[in-house]
Amino acid sequence: MDISVVIPIYGCRAALEELHRRLTDTLVAMDKEYEIILVNDNCPQNSWEVIQQLCKKDKHVVGIELSRNFGQIQAITAGLDYSKGDWVVVMDCDLQDRPEEIPNLYKKAIDDQLDAVFARRAERKDSFMKVLVSKAFYKIYSWASDGNYDPALCNFSISKRIVVDNYCKMRELHRAFVIYVKWMGFRIGTLDVHHEERYEGKSSYNFKKRMKMATSILTSQSDKLIKLTVGLGFVVSMCSALVIIGLIIHYFTTSVVTSGWSSIIATICLMSGLLMMCIGIVGTYVGNIFMQVKERPLYIVRTVLNDKENKECKTL
Repeated sequence: MDISVVIPIYGCRAALEELHRRLTDTLVAMDKEYEIILVNDNCPQNSWEVIQQLCKKDKHVVGIELSRNFGQIQAITAGLDYSKGDWVVVMDCDLQDRPEEIPNLYKKAIDDQLDAVFARRAERKDSFMKVLVSKAFYKIYSWASDGNYDPALCNFSISKRIVVDNYCKMRELHRAFVIYVKWMGFRIGTLDVHHEERYEGKSSYNFKKRMKMATSILTSQSDKLIKLTVGLGFVVSMCSALVIIGLIIHYFTTSVVTSGWSSIIATICLMSGLLMMCIGIVGTYVGNIFMQVKERPLYIVRTVLNDKENKECKTL
């Protein structure tokens, strides 16, 4: 198998036929042996029916149905686990990632002898809030991880089998494809691509979900927030000590006791807020550890169609 294309499916039923057509035209033109892996992440639009039809009429399509909604990155991981290609493409199902860019990603990887090439969306066709949250997250994550992460990068990529195999060995619950691949240290390149409008509807990731995902990834991949609370505690303690010393000096030089219940109450409230924030940060880390030590599977597969090498995994 030369190329596997892994696509998590959620909320894009109307785009599946067009996605399959454009992918097939592109991969046939490349003259490579290929497979298209469609991972249904329990889409509420019942996309599984369309995937079943595509599997019946095209032996190159592998359909994977998860038992429930596990999330985009878990669906991607499922597809990567089942992929067999020497090169593996990861892309979204909404056609914002153009299938016609796959040959360009492949060519750059071959010409520059790279292990992985990620698409860089120079002009994103996303909402202002989505772009803002993405930029803020990667800015904070770059600081937390002592790295340099480009917010214009996306999951749309092509990777060698060695990259995919090593990614699949890491089974952390909170994961991010781009961040993990960069962490592994392989030769990685980027390619500017055209980012299109969504084929239909809007993204299922609202602000709350994005913030939850960002917090989970940040606290599971870096300990800098914990160190920040230590530094914050030290600074507050030093400031408090200086204030106490100042009050003592003021008393002995003027013999006047400084009063001010309002300032005392305000200080207590401030300290309580800082303490609760620090406890919350520590609690988030502890919560991540609690979820990880359960060692539950990242996903559960209900059905697999057209997967000749994993017949025993077709149903639970």
